[in-house]
Amino acid sequence: MKKQCVDLNSDMGEGFGPWRIGDGVDEAIMPLISSANIATGFHAGDPNIMARTVQLARESGVGIGAHPGFRDLVGFGRRNITETPQTLVNDILYQLGALREFVRLHGLRLQHVKPHGALYMHAARDEAFSRVLVETLQQVDPNLLLFCMESSSTYRVAREIGQPVVREFYADRDYDRSGSIVFIRRIARLDPEQVAEKVLRACVEGKVRTVDGDHIDIDFDSVCIHSDTPGALELVQKTREHLVREGIRIAAPQAATTKI
Repeated sequence: MKKQCVDLNSDMGEGFGPWRIGDGVDEAIMPLISSANIATGFHAGDPNIMARTVQLARESGVGIGAHPGFRDLVGFGRRNITETPQTLVNDILYQLGALREFVRLHGLRLQHVKPHGALYMHAARDEAFSRVLVETLQQVDPNLLLFCMESSSTYRVAREIGQPVVREFYADRDYDRSGSIVFIRRIARLDPEQVAEKVLRACVEGKVRTVDGDHIDIDFDSVCIHSDTPGALELVQKTREHLVREGIRIAAPQAATTKI
């Protein structure tokens, strides 16, 4: 069944001091999306970048989410770190709290949390870690949306325990037969028209082509386009253009500007 409305999210604030990841187009992308995943300091981001990115999201009426990662600035959070589930969840809480204060400064609520990179994929595979994460979120904020893939341990555990989830579709990543994304470190420049058509087909037909050439069913609530993918701005622009032309509304999964 064709979707009437979908969230469009992107990772924002992924720099450190004077360094920027990707094309450095956060200011141009922000007004085009409905949810922003803001880096919280471990894989990227620092207090000044977080403050500025939250302000940008507020000005555009975009839902604000924390994007915590592995403690891996050098590897941009894409190297797996072996730690206990509780230690990793403590790292997430630390990062969540940092961004939450910048959000509170503007009288807003944090909309969601979305683990970054290798931590996201670790949670997708590791039920023990996902369980500790979801149980902790239930204690600190049972209404906080958790972004994840439908074909993941994170999704299954969150549904079981009762944490609200937002299922993602990755416009700029390939899928395998299981419905999981194929994780690669370096993404080549993609054709904006092909990416937009891929998203539109997923929204209208509920199908996506896998790396094996199969066509699998896919369901989701939010479309992700990474801001560090080469040509990210063009990908977001073209995808938004196709969705709007098809009559599919782009909106955050819940009110982004709810006051404290």
